[in-house]
Amino acid sequence: MSLLSVSAAAVRFGHTTLFERVTFLVERGDRWGIVGRNGSGKTTLMELVQGLREPDDGTIARASGLRIAVMDQYRDFGNAETVWAAAARGFSELFALEQALHRQLAAMSAAGEAVTQQMLDRYADDQERFERAGGYEATARVDAVLAGLGFDPEVARTRDVATLSGGERGRLSLAGQLAAPADLLILDEPTNHLDLATARWLEGYLREIDEAVLLISHDRAFLGAVVDHVLHLEGTTATAYTGGYDAFVRQRAERRAAQERAVRKQEAKLAAEEDYIRRNIAGGNSAQAKGRRRRLARVERLSPPPGAEGVMAVAFEAASRGGDQLLVADRLRVAIGERELVAPWSGTLRRGDVVGLIGHNGAGKSTFLATVLGLRPADGGQVRLMPSVQVAYYRQDLGDVDPAESLYDLIAHRRATWTRGQVQGHLGRFGFSGDEVLRRAGTLSGGERARVALALMMLEHANLLVFDEPTNHLDVESIEASRAARPRSTRRAAAGSPSAPARAGRASR
Repeated sequence: MSLLSVSAAAVRFGHTTLFERVTFLVERGDRWGIVGRNGSGKTTLMELVQGLREPDDGTIARASGLRIAVMDQYRDFGNAETVWAAAARGFSELFALEQALHRQLAAMSAAGEAVTQQMLDRYADDQERFERAGGYEATARVDAVLAGLGFDPEVARTRDVATLSGGERGRLSLAGQLAAPADLLILDEPTNHLDLATARWLEGYLREIDEAVLLISHDRAFLGAVVDHVLHLEGTTATAYTGGYDAFVRQRAERRAAQERAVRKQEAKLAAEEDYIRRNIAGGNSAQAKGRRRRLARVERLSPPPGAEGVMAVAFEAASRGGDQLLVADRLRVAIGERELVAPWSGTLRRGDVVGLIGHNGAGKSTFLATVLGLRPADGGQVRLMPSVQVAYYRQDLGDVDPAESLYDLIAHRRATWTRGQVQGHLGRFGFSGDEVLRRAGTLSGGERARVALALMMLEHANLLVFDEPTNHLDVESIEASRAARPRSTRRAAAGSPSAPARAGRASR
């Protein structure tokens, strides 16, 4: 039997259909990428898979005893005091059985010749159960996952979880999920806040394991390296594709082209029928025309493929060209307390440069950016922005998006001379329309706030664009739209996405 079978599933909220007719099948070892725009229902679909809610139509069938591991199960470290114990929480029953085996062995050793057959039988049964559950491999598995995600397994055995940073706690939650015994892993944006090395390790790990995977990710390169099936939520339904992410992109384009051809062919045929009816309805061929009109009324019209509604239209325009040099650093030093993040560094950023700033988590990329932009003092040396430079800065924390303001006011306060139509038109380029523009920013999802941040950046008409983790909250379609933007300005990017360096003209570590 398959691990999971989803058949014609539908979810509705009142009179609004989130999705319907969603069908796909998950076998052991399958690696599914679940893609679609923000708000298309990916998270809700995963709730159906887990049994956290029931579909309004259709069925969800799970294999008997199916073990599903999701990140939320491992965000709370419970009573675990050490990093290693937190990562091994999924094996708590197995390790409890291991301790019981040690106690039984000690009791039999103490009994000597008085050991009973009942004691021997119980030990043999428990040992077989321990082996069958993979007990002897559990410790090695926890060690391997911790090492892959950047923790020293030996240090983890004694390090207190209370000493972890926010990013480390996120990686430890992921470690607990990956290490736990499971048949199906549900991974929701697992590469957020991973550095390049750990993201690459995760790619290889997911390709090697026997468990099935349902993967939600904004990272096209990561999807391309991992998945062998894609479920694309678009409009109010979903289409399943066999093959990797690149195959999905190709098949989707072919499918859309075929749909468009079929729609055009039908429209031409219907137009010819309507023309015949119009010319003959009152003439000698009236009966035939009326028959054709009845048949025409029964024809089911084909729907065109979903359009680009909701996808961002990003375009950056610089108000001034600026000089050849935009930023000059001379023996710049960046530190936090006694910890040196950037040793004395000298360099020049010139007009037209596209620079990727890469490094592991905690290396100080964001602090370095804040320093070169003058948002914090340098800890040595100097850095100078030229007078002609106008900066637009996309902050990783989306701090420029005031949660108390409406989307309309966020734009109108920066463009006091714009009409209501101009404000709504600008927000419409980022997928917000109608009454959505009156929502407070604090009610938005992470992906929606990210789109607002980009909408604000476009207002700056800057000649130096600075992006700090710009893809963390965006869906694949929005990332593709932002990637297609061709700014006539210098760009400097600090991005942890594994695909970011491929888009940079040069990379700085």
